Amino acid sequence: MHIDQLSLINYKNFESQVFDFDPKINCLVGENGIGKTNVLDSIYHLAYGKGYFNPITKQNIRHGAEFFVVDGKFSKDNKQEHIIVSAKKGQRKVIKRNGKAYERFSDHIGLIPVVIISPADRDLILEGSAVRRKFMDGIISQSDKTYLTALLKYKKTLSQRNALLKYFSANQHFDRENLAIYNTPMQETGKSIHEKRTEFIEKFTPIFQERYAGISNQKESVEIAYRSQLFEADMADLFKESLQKDLAVQYTSKGIHKDDLKFKIKGHPIKKFGSQGQQKSFLIALKLAQYDFMKTHLQTKPILLLDDVFDKLDESRVAQIVKLVTQDDLGQLFISDTHAERTENVVKSSTDSYKMIDLK
Repeated sequence: MHIDQLSLINYKNFESQVFDFDPKINCLVGENGIGKTNVLDSIYHLAYGKGYFNPITKQNIRHGAEFFVVDGKFSKDNKQEHIIVSAKKGQRKVIKRNGKAYERFSDHIGLIPVVIISPADRDLILEGSAVRRKFMDGIISQSDKTYLTALLKYKKTLSQRNALLKYFSANQHFDRENLAIYNTPMQETGKSIHEKRTEFIEKFTPIFQERYAGISNQKESVEIAYRSQLFEADMADLFKESLQKDLAVQYTSKGIHKDDLKFKIKGHPIKKFGSQGQQKSFLIALKLAQYDFMKTHLQTKPILLLDDVFDKLDESRVAQIVKLVTQDDLGQLFISDTHAERTENVVKSSTDSYKMIDLK
């Protein structure tokens, strides 16, 4: 699968721009701040219905404009897929596939598989559990619609339960039966989500460890540990235990929305004990494992976006990834860099099929 053409209107810093792409390798080069990352983010936007770097729709509209349009033409399984994402201030975003608008954005997830590797990925190590849950949920949801449906239902019910807890506090009133209306569906969906997350980590971890071994030459042992309160008690018991606290703090303090992934190197948290180089290798391995997992479960090769990749990898590592593409292990590849000559030297040593796109 690959993207053939991209058209941007009022998207971030682009007023109007059309790009035609090589089916294998595309190198976006130019000075910092010129829009290389924005092009990659627009491709991600077509895949997920929102930006990778800023998911707030109105903030992706070019300054001074009233709307944006991202228009992409893809080739997948010998068919053409025409995807348009558009948004106007004050109105609901629209996602169209081959001229027909989706009623539910979730129906689009998984059609255009994309994996991005960016300096922003360091948040997976440095930030809180929500970032790591999002990473895990994003991968599972690509190939499992029932999981995505359960996740959306759980989040909606969680929001309603939290609103009810605030209502109880504001009115100094408690209704156990009313609260149970939300507890029951959260218990059902929470159990299903927990089981699928457990199964995912069991399958994903060996793939990740193999990728890390290839990057680090098997110098260190690494692991991903799934942490969940549901390993200790079921949701019904968790709600009973936390009831008084929930009423006091006015939000749901226990459940699968508190799950986390623990990243370890040599048995210790990589956030505290991993060097900068080890952390970079860990993140690259995570994303390449994501690529492998999606490729297997979606039975198509995702588009791989390498944003400012030389910030993360030396030239030899970038060359290794390019070599994977030319050997047909990977699909279409995008690389952004400030140095055109450096990038071209890396890609042309492996293939003749590439395109240099200089953003001036």
